[in-house]
Amino acid sequence: MPIAVDIDVMLARRKMSVGELADRVGITPANLAVLKNGRAKAVRFATLAALCEVLECQPGDLLRWEAGDTAADDTEGL
Repeated sequence: MPIAVDIDVMLARRKMSVGELADRVGITPANLAVLKNGRAKAVRFATLAALCEVLECQPGDLLRWEAGDTAADDTEGL
């Protein structure tokens, strides 16, 4: 997937655990792990906003685009 998730970087910078972030954002640690490990298919803007608020960062600090091959079915459903 061409979108990379850098939540680990921000967690390290803020010296915060995954469990603490999940509690403060209001999502389960399992759902945060899915997002953190790049396995999520989507993220709600409300969740992204909460992550940015708690981590005191911008969306671009958490998500970035990486050039690479993408499957044709990645664009379905837009």
